[in-house]
Amino acid sequence: MHHSTRVFHRLFYLFGALSILILAACAGVKNRTAEQDWISLFNGKDLSDWIVKIHHHEVGDNYGNTFRVNDGIIQVRYDQYDKFNDRFGHLYFREPFSYYHLSLEYRFVGQWRSDAPVYTLKNSGVMFHAQDPRTMPREQDWPISVEMQFLAGLGDGKPRPTGNMCSPGTDVVFQGKIDSRHCIDSSSKTYEGEQWVKAEIIVLGDSLITHIINGDTVLQYSKPQIGGGVVNGFEAAMKQDGKPLRSGYIALQSEGQEIDFRNIKLRKLK
Repeated sequence: MHHSTRVFHRLFYLFGALSILILAACAGVKNRTAEQDWISLFNGKDLSDWIVKIHHHEVGDNYGNTFRVNDGIIQVRYDQYDKFNDRFGHLYFREPFSYYHLSLEYRFVGQWRSDAPVYTLKNSGVMFHAQDPRTMPREQDWPISVEMQFLAGLGDGKPRPTGNMCSPGTDVVFQGKIDSRHCIDSSSKTYEGEQWVKAEIIVLGDSLITHIINGDTVLQYSKPQIGGGVVNGFEAAMKQDGKPLRSGYIALQSEGQEIDFRNIKLRKLK
């Protein structure tokens, strides 16, 4: 082989190797940047970044230590309750968001309060685009919000999907029209027992909403807006039916079933 040809080949291979290294380095930086984009909403130690609102109680009153932290997990527990008394509770992150990707893990554990409504068995959720908890009167039961509902199987072999949509005081557009149902089932499978399930929501303001369970897209809808029923005890000025919901608070739910939450993180998309 001619000397100049050998030199050319060596330079060619050297350039190729350098290109691969540069691309790998860029990919590594990109991946690290993507990880850095995620904000942990829970510090793993306490609830200092969160606001409690429980039905029949003032904002900030964590009745019966309902929401607590143990081993880096946010727990919902009822061991200090004498009776449930429709004490539906919500734990709100301290600031609102609009365009974002939320990721968390949950598992149903422990006891269900048998004096809670029967539909709350193996039932919880995360609310989003929720009203500020400080605008909720003592006797308001649910926040005006959209809910990604979490359900588990009841061991009877019947399908019970999770990652559904429920709409306390709100409406959404599903399959091209406002859907009058309070809850819309997702296409997820049924998860039994006390296993951890990963739930994600991609929220694009008052546009498209996507629910993801264990990596699978299970539901999409759009145009969240104030409307509909279910919510009681609200200030009239807060319920302006037809008003688009472009942003709001994120809240973990307590409605009669004990549950754990962990790895709660968010990535802003705008």
